[in-house]
Amino acid sequence: MKKLRGLFLILFILFQVNAYAQYDSIYFDGMYRTYNLHLPIDYNSSQNLSLIIALHGGFGSGTQLETQSQLSVKADEENFIVVYPEGVESLLNIRTWNAGGCCGYAAANNIDDVGFINALMDTLMANYAIDSLRVYATGMSNGAFMCYRLACELSNRIAAIAPVAGSMNVTECSPENKLPIIHFHSYLDTNVPYLGGIGDGVSNHYNPPLDSVLNVWATTDNCQNTGDTILDNEEYTHVVWNNCDCFYSIAYYITHDGGHSWPGGLQSPIGDPTSEFINANDLMWDFFQQFTLSCDQTIGIKETPPEKQRIKVYPNPTSGTFIIVGEKLNHVSVYTSGGILIMDLDLQPSDMLNIDLSGEALGFYYVRVSFKEDREEIIKVLLK
Repeated sequence: MKKLRGLFLILFILFQVNAYAQYDSIYFDGMYRTYNLHLPIDYNSSQNLSLIIALHGGFGSGTQLETQSQLSVKADEENFIVVYPEGVESLLNIRTWNAGGCCGYAAANNIDDVGFINALMDTLMANYAIDSLRVYATGMSNGAFMCYRLACELSNRIAAIAPVAGSMNVTECSPENKLPIIHFHSYLDTNVPYLGGIGDGVSNHYNPPLDSVLNVWATTDNCQNTGDTILDNEEYTHVVWNNCDCFYSIAYYITHDGGHSWPGGLQSPIGDPTSEFINANDLMWDFFQQFTLSCDQTIGIKETPPEKQRIKVYPNPTSGTFIIVGEKLNHVSVYTSGGILIMDLDLQPSDMLNIDLSGEALGFYYVRVSFKEDREEIIKVLLK
């Protein structure tokens, strides 16, 4: 009986994942290019939704990544659209992406995968209610490499990327726009080692070190904070580059478990175990929501220079609760590093206030304090 219940549960999950999916194709560059589209359960053509482009790894497919990542489940929960494009098949029926120096048939034959993704976006936007300022890309392994190439060549259309278990392998990268990035990796990934070098995968190519890749992007985004370690424990390392142009940020999570796999997803038949310490879908969606393609729509704030600060915040860094001390505090607002308002308090004039950010995501927050005499200060607080 327990086995039957387990079978019914698996069938129910698979039905839920595919109930709103559509497998289709477009004709591009002399061939039919395929993709799997998932519309959220609450899709309504009167409301423009965010779109996530999810790119499978080598040997994978759109359906395979949908199952591995469980992104369609997240899409139903949060009401966004996700599309799973597919790379061109080789004679051995192996799908890959031309991400520059990687990988396989697609790179060797110089397949125009950037052009395909660009044309696919045009097709989807012509037929579905998609917010053109909120298009994001993620991908696994070879798909992660492809994310970085899209960031280099389609930054005018993609608002942020979230590569998983990959690196960047392009010879030239001159993005039109700056771009926020959140990257997921494992210290145990031997296919694409986070320290760089040639992994033990079949592609047999050099992988740049992850820190080097993100430092380059931090320079491109003109980030003022160079790789602040937010958390480093037995579960994972979380590093953030902050105070970038457009109020963007760059971040990575490297776990001590898992491997060449999707954190929080399902283990693929030939893949490594998945991380149980973080959930890539939850973290990337929280990250994506902070940013749009337009700087004007990304709400940003700048910290008051230390020499002009009259209020005190302690402890800072904090594990959740901190105290603001100043004269005649009148109003307090708290924003994420991307400028999203999460707390707004009107006060009776006071000289001290307790703020509790317990339960919020780790990282930087901005605290805007207004005073009775029509003056304000902004302090950056680190939650770790």
